[in-house]
Amino acid sequence: MRKRGQRRLAADRAAYSVEAEWTEADLALLEELTRAEALLPQNAPRALLSIRLSVLTDDTTSPVRQELDLRILARERGSRVVGVASDLNVSATKVPPWKRKELGEWLNNRSPEFDELLFWKLDRFVRRLSDLSTMIEWSLKRGKNLVSKNDSLDLTTTAGKIMVTIIGGIAEIEAANTSTRVASLWDYAKSQEDWIIGKPAYGYVTDEDDTGKVVLVIDPEAAKALHWARRMALRGRSAGFMVRCLKRSGLMTQGLTVATLHRRLRNPALLGYRVEEDKNGGQRRSKPLLGKDGRPIKVAPPLFTEEKFETLGAALDKRRKSQPPRRVGGATQFLGVLLCADCKTNMTVQITNNTHGTYQYLRCRNCKSGGLGAPNPERVYERLVQDVLKVLGDFPVQVRQYAEGAEARKEIKRLQETIALYMKDLEPGGRYTKTRFTKEQAEATLDKLISELEAINPETAKDRWVNVHGGKTFREHWQEGGMEAMSADLYRVGIRCEVTRTKVPKVRAPKVHLRLLIPKDVRERLVIREDDFAQ
Repeated sequence: MRKRGQRRLAADRAAYSVEAEWTEADLALLEELTRAEALLPQNAPRALLSIRLSVLTDDTTSPVRQELDLRILARERGSRVVGVASDLNVSATKVPPWKRKELGEWLNNRSPEFDELLFWKLDRFVRRLSDLSTMIEWSLKRGKNLVSKNDSLDLTTTAGKIMVTIIGGIAEIEAANTSTRVASLWDYAKSQEDWIIGKPAYGYVTDEDDTGKVVLVIDPEAAKALHWARRMALRGRSAGFMVRCLKRSGLMTQGLTVATLHRRLRNPALLGYRVEEDKNGGQRRSKPLLGKDGRPIKVAPPLFTEEKFETLGAALDKRRKSQPPRRVGGATQFLGVLLCADCKTNMTVQITNNTHGTYQYLRCRNCKSGGLGAPNPERVYERLVQDVLKVLGDFPVQVRQYAEGAEARKEIKRLQETIALYMKDLEPGGRYTKTRFTKEQAEATLDKLISELEAINPETAKDRWVNVHGGKTFREHWQEGGMEAMSADLYRVGIRCEVTRTKVPKVRAPKVHLRLLIPKDVRERLVIREDDFAQ
C-alpha cells in the first residue's frame, strides 16, 4: 500500500475551512461546554483563547481540536471564554503575538476585556525566547496570566514564576550576546578580502568558486546597463533620459530614480572595492574601506577600470546641478499630507536652477509635467499650519493609558462584606440591637458605608483604557515640536490637504487653494496611543 505523505496536498490545504472541520461530535461538545460556562459566577476569570497554525498537516493539531481543548481547560479553571483569537497560516517565528491580525488586536486594543490568555502549546504561541520574554513582561505589567495546556507555564504558580525568572535572564543574555556577535561579525567582515556577509553592491552577485567558498562575481545584466549608462554620460545625456531608457528596456527595475542611478554609477564598489556608506554632506554616497596597508580592500573583479570610472565621474560632474545641502527630513514638508486635488498623489518639492537663481515648486507625480508648479512652498506650508491650528489647535493633547480596576474591586468587596456584616448584626437579636445607642450608631455607620459604595463608579472597577489630558493643547504641542511634529500627527491621524492649482491669465504663478480633509472621528484619532510592544 502506498504510504500516506506527511503533508496534505496543496489543494487540500488551500481549501481548508475551519467551519468545515467541525463534526457533529465537536459541535455537541461545544454546546455542552457553553452550557457549563453559563453557570459560572459573574466575576469568573475571563479567558482569551489563542489558536495559531502555520501549515495544516496530518501531524498538527487542527484549530478545532485546539479550541475545544482550550475550552475544556477553561472549564477546569473556572474561567469564562470571552473570545477566540484564531491566526491561521501565520508563522510564530516570523510574526510575534502582538503583530498577528486577531491576537494583536486583542493585545493592543482589547486587553481590558480578558484576564488570562490560554494557548494549546508553547510552540503554538511563540517560537522565539525573546518574544516569550516580552509577552511575560507585558502580562505581569497588565496583571494578565499566560497558561499553556500542554506545558508547565502558568504565571500564578510557583513553577511558573521560577520559569519567568529563568526565561527573562536567558533572554537578556541572548540579546546581549546576539548584539555583540553581529557587531563583531560586521567589523571582522569589513577587514577581509573574502566575501563573508552583506548585500553585494549593484553590479555584483554572490557565487561559489571551485572550493565552495562564497565569492562576488559580475552580474552580466547589471554590467550591460552600467556600461551603457557610462556611454550615455560621456555623450552628455541626462540621468533622467538614462533612467527612462533603462526602465523601458527592463535592464533596471521600474522603481529606478535619478538619485539611485547616480549612486550606482558613482559607487567605488564598481572598482571591486569593499565600501561602506558615507552620509557626510547629507547625500548617500559610498566610500572604499582601507586595509592595514592603507589601500582599498578588493573583494571582487573590477567592473570598470580606474580610468573609465574617473571619466564617468567627470562626465556626471559636468551635468551636476548645484543643489543646496539636503535637509535632514527631506526637501518636502508635510509629505503624505499635501495631495494634488486632480491626481491624488503626493505633492513634493522640485528644485530648479538656472542663471537667475534657485527656485522651488510644489508638484505632483501623475499630472502632466507635474501639473502647474506652486511656487514658494513655504507659503503653502504657512497657510496649511494656519488652517490646521484654526480647526484643531484648541483640542487637548490626550494620551491613552491602561487603568486597572483592582483597587476599586478590592474596595467594593470590602464595603459589601462590611455592609452585610452590619445588616446581619442589626437583625432582631443581633449584637447591635441590644441598646438603642448601639443600634443608632450601627445604622448611621451602615448608611455611611452604603453611601461610599454608591459613590464608587462601577466603571472604575474594570480594567479599561482611559484618555489622560496631557496638560496642553495641540497648538502648544506643535509650537514646541514645529512643523515636523504637526506633519507627523496629521499623517498619523489621516488628515490630508488637497492642493488645487488654477491658471491665472497673464500671471505666471497659479492660484493655490487648500482644502483640509478631516475624518469625522478626528478627536479619537488624535489620542496618542503608546505602544506596549515598541522595540
